Amino acid sequence: MIFFIFTASLRLLAIQRMPEDPINHKQDTDCWKSFIEGNRDALGILFRRHYSDLFRYGNKICTDIAMLEDCIQELFIELWQSKNPPPAISVKAYLLKAIKYKLLKALHKRSNTLLQADMPESSHFEISYETFIIDKQEHAEKTARVINALEQLSARQKEIIYLKFYQNLSYEEVSEIMNINYQVARNLLSQAIKTMKKIIQKLPLLFLV
Repeated sequence: MIFFIFTASLRLLAIQRMPEDPINHKQDTDCWKSFIEGNRDALGILFRRHYSDLFRYGNKICTDIAMLEDCIQELFIELWQSKNPPPAISVKAYLLKAIKYKLLKALHKRSNTLLQADMPESSHFEISYETFIIDKQEHAEKTARVINALEQLSARQKEIIYLKFYQNLSYEEVSEIMNINYQVARNLLSQAIKTMKKIIQKLPLLFLV
């Protein structure tokens, strides 16, 4: 019973925040190819398509809205000025990875520390109640329990839960964004889910019925 509620609640969080009109992967790929071939208008299309996802993901890493907006703008300005834009198998994963790096670099610069190539995982990744929209009151309490469990995970575990369930990304895309290999991504998600299940199993049965 507990496992069913846990799994259903995670799926509910994902479904509630999935876009009504999901971005088509092929359209993204075609648009990126067009941009690489010199069509700068294609970059504007990608900016409009992905701005919301970049902002929401970036806000989990950096709560400074001004810095976040500046980094998103800088990312697209740099792409615009790039003479040889890199190929991208997944445009969304490429952009999310790029904004993550830019934000961590900006945060390290503000704290006067160097950003190393082998930098450890970010120490901050916030998943708040505002992250999810609770449409039905009957699900609100169960969902709140899942979010409470999420808050007890490490930053790395929160990030992979967010990317896999909230952004609905593949393991390959998650691996690229988090700079880990495919198997590590699977193991990390598995461990995060196991940890959450243990936390939820400790909750009073009153909240799980």
